[in-house]
Parts: sequence; structure tokens; C-alpha cells
Amino acid sequence: MWPFRKTETRIATSDPFLGEFLGARWTARADIEKASGLAVAHRAVQTIAENLAAMPLKVYREAENDDRQPAKDHPLYGVLHDNFNERLTAFEGREMLNASMLIHGNAYARVERNGRGQVTALHPLVAGSVTVEVLKSGRLRYKHALPDGGTETLLQHEVLHLRYRTADGVLGMSPIQIAASTFGLAVAQQDQAGAAAENAFRPAGALIFPDKLAATGKENVITKFRERFVGALKANEVLILDGGAKFETFQFSAKDSEFLESRKLSNLDIARVFGVPPSIVGITDNSTYSNAEAESRALVMRCLAPMARRIEQALNSALLSPEARKSFLIEHDMSGLLRGDLVTRYNAYRIGREGGWLNVNTIRAFENLSNIGPEGETYVQPLNMGALGGANDNRSKLDDAA
Repeated sequence: MWPFRKTETRIATSDPFLGEFLGARWTARADIEKASGLAVAHRAVQTIAENLAAMPLKVYREAENDDRQPAKDHPLYGVLHDNFNERLTAFEGREMLNASMLIHGNAYARVERNGRGQVTALHPLVAGSVTVEVLKSGRLRYKHALPDGGTETLLQHEVLHLRYRTADGVLGMSPIQIAASTFGLAVAQQDQAGAAAENAFRPAGALIFPDKLAATGKENVITKFRERFVGALKANEVLILDGGAKFETFQFSAKDSEFLESRKLSNLDIARVFGVPPSIVGITDNSTYSNAEAESRALVMRCLAPMARRIEQALNSALLSPEARKSFLIEHDMSGLLRGDLVTRYNAYRIGREGGWLNVNTIRAFENLSNIGPEGETYVQPLNMGALGGANDNRSKLDDAA
């Protein structure tokens, strides 16, 4: 017997294919590109990305008394509002970054600055072409693989990095990877439906012969049968069997296995992962006219608003210097998405006007109407209202007005 104990070497790996080959239990996994191509996933990503890109994103200049005005003279204002760069509009660039963050968990853009350090352009990068390194100083370094095979190295201040939920503060995690079981099941169901459609939804069956066939004979029969009858374009072919052969189908329909209901549940799960109401992604089974507006408002409050705040803080941190952040602020204008119907808006304006905190020009600006001049800057309040404890003074003012 060998007197020495053999040293055991173990290698840790997260490769699911290697683990399955070595006998590990199957764990759910989903290919990001394939999973993002699911109809519900695509609609959810596109809805969030488009709405955030369409929402006004402005650079504000902060003044005294917490007053702020759009800083249209700042170079960054035009980048976020008009054109990302000479090839992409601001909408296209923002949509690209939002979709990349929702699909891959990370979105990158190379920052171009002028001599004063102000941002003059943003150049989105493909998420799969960027690797992130943590330097000893704690700052990040980005390596971007160029199309010609080369590599460019970018420092942290040269890159805008948007992250989905992060576990290490360096890289974001893709929601598709976080909910791999949900997307893996949905992809498998779609593949199964595609395979059934390829055979025109005809059930599988068995060819039964009265006599035993040789092994080569079985293979020849199966091959010829597939060539002649398997496939959607061969659904109406005539089947002729001789020699006492019979064809018996296996009667397992999609309804019997509740396959369609299972696919509906998977679609609902995908909508839950992205935090969008079912009707937003086209699932209208339980939708009514009364809850459509409530679901649209839920999309803004529960999905778009947190995502907008995530993006705003990343933009402020990456595109404005610590000194500039004392005077400037990047923020989405969500008022357009939160506006109600015409009657609701006008009632709200009336309350604000009579309460004394809205004037005519402010209300017209909300409705994208032109300014009417100085007379629209006046504020009013009901005559029966006044400062607390100033009843006698208010009475005299009423008498003078009379």
C-alpha cells in the first residue's frame, strides 16, 4: 500500500457547462441575447428605454433660495438635450445606454471634454467590448476593444458608466442573469413551441409493424418517414402504409399539458422582473378601461422614477466635477408623464391659481403655451384668506378694496 496520501486538487469554476459535464445538477441559465429577444422582454426593455430617453433631461443652474433655471448655455445641456455626438441624437444615445443597462447590466460611454473640462460629446460603447479593472488606488480603469483589433485604455473620469443593481460596486448585474430561471424557462418554452410549429403542430406517433424489423430496416423507415412527412410544409402529404403497418399518434395536446397557460405565466414573470405592469407589455387579459390609467401611473412611479434617479446620480457624478456640482444639477423632468387628462389638469391648475402658488405664465408653460408678458406674472389669493393673526389688518384691506 502506498504510504503517502495523494494530494487532492480542486478547481473552483462557475462554468455551468463544465459542471454539467462533471455530473453537477443542472442550474438555470439564459443566454442574454436570446432571452432579450423574447417578445415580452423586448417590449419591457424598449418601453423603459424609450420613455426614459423621451423624458426631458436638463442641466439646471442652482441659485439662491433653491431657485433653479435650465442652463442652456452649458455645453452639457446640448449633449443631453440635442445631440450625443455628431452621429447620434440625444434620444438615440440615451435609448442605447438605457437598453444596454437593462439587458447587460452595464452601459458605457466615452466622455469627450473641451479645454475647460466641460463635456462636449458622449460616445456610447458596446457593453461586451469593455472590461473593467480596479486599480490599487480604488479607482477604475476601462479597456475598450476597438473594431480593428486594438485596445484603448480609459480612466474613470473618461467614461460614463451606468449600472443596474451591483453586488461589488464595480459591475452591474443583468436582470436576465439575476432571474436566469425565469428567462431560461421562457426560452425553453419558446423553443418547444417553435419545434411544434415546425411540424405543423402534428403530434408524434409510432409506426407499428406486425413483424419484427432489422435494425437497419428501422433506421431506413424512420429516415424516409421524416424526409417525406415531418415539417410544416409537408402537413398535407398523403400517408400510405402497406404490409400491415399502422401509425398511431401520441395524444398529448398543448391544452392537455396546459402549455399555453404556462407560457402566459412565464410572460407575467418577465414583466415582474422588469417591474412593468402587464398591460404595458401587451398582456391585456385582466385589463379594463378603469385600470389602464392606474397601470400607466404605476409604470412611472414604481419603474421609471427609480431608474431615472439611478441615471441622474451616475450622470452628476461622471459628467460634473465636484466644484461644478455646487452650481449645476442634471435631472429628468417627469411632469409630462405624470400629467392627467385635460379635466384633471385644469382642476389642478385652478387650485394652484386660487391658492396663490401658480401664476398664468407658469400654467401656460405647463401646457407648452407662450408667455403672455408681465401681466401673467401676478399671483392671486381669495379675499377671505390672510396671514395668521392678521384678521384686523385683513379687515381694513377688505374695507379699502370695497
